Amino acid sequence: MAELRIASVQFENASGDKTANLAAIRRLSAQASQRGCNVVAFHECSVSGYTFASRLSRDALVAVAEPVPSGPSVQDLIAIARDVGIVVLAGLFEHDAAADKIYNTYVCVSGEGLLARFRKLHPFISAHLSAGDELVVFDLLGWRAGILICYDNNVIENVRATALAGAEVLFAPHVTMCTPSTRPGAGFVDPALWKARDTDPTTLRAEFEGLKGRTWLMKWLPARAYDNAVFVVFSNPIGMDDDQLKNGRSMVLDPFGDVLDECQQLGEDMAVATCTRDKLRLAGGFRYRKARRPELYGHVIAAANDSQLKVAWM
Repeated sequence: MAELRIASVQFENASGDKTANLAAIRRLSAQASQRGCNVVAFHECSVSGYTFASRLSRDALVAVAEPVPSGPSVQDLIAIARDVGIVVLAGLFEHDAAADKIYNTYVCVSGEGLLARFRKLHPFISAHLSAGDELVVFDLLGWRAGILICYDNNVIENVRATALAGAEVLFAPHVTMCTPSTRPGAGFVDPALWKARDTDPTTLRAEFEGLKGRTWLMKWLPARAYDNAVFVVFSNPIGMDDDQLKNGRSMVLDPFGDVLDECQQLGEDMAVATCTRDKLRLAGGFRYRKARRPELYGHVIAAANDSQLKVAWM
């Protein structure tokens, strides 16, 4: 396929209510298909909800998690893809019964079945989650695609390695922004502003677009696309995820680091963009990758972390 038309969606998921979330995914996938999209991408743990898992015991989290791809949710996603004629990417908690491990997992499915499964490399919402141990690059309608979930994208080596493995499009599902951090200006956004969004959208937008939200995101996200000459499909929920308010801003960026389309509604929305192969080679990142001299620094990049730094992301 010479061009790939992708929708990146934002919606307010219901914590632990897979039926409601899958219904939203079905409805929004149909809308994306009607807009001529080949692919639709949803946020991290969009099937299950995310933040509520921080309070679950291991047994409770196992009860929420499912096998992949045989579990009911992935089978429902396959049915959605088949019924509306679109490739669907969405996230959930996975239970690998053979290894007795739980993962934060993102899947890509078509109407014919599972195309890819990626397990988050840097999980931290729950101590019961295991870390994934492999990068994933797969065929997607004639393109090469990779997946990195949320914090995985902040470790720049993950993005570069995925690009070097052949990814032309990087799917970056998140549940992010509007949380406390050591960075200046970070913090929660008051849920009362979400409840008042129809009568006072101005104050809410100021919080969503400032240092708690989009301003921080745009400090680093375009660089992932630009430095590596890849399209980046960023997906993020809007509204309440358990007790945390999220600001959406799902978007698609091109290999120049430019935003092709972005969600701006204070509610459900989708960014739709067409990916064309010419940009992959015209972008500066293509030349930068060719100019690498790994013989000078490969051993530095491959060196083990200091033991104290290994848990810095937790």
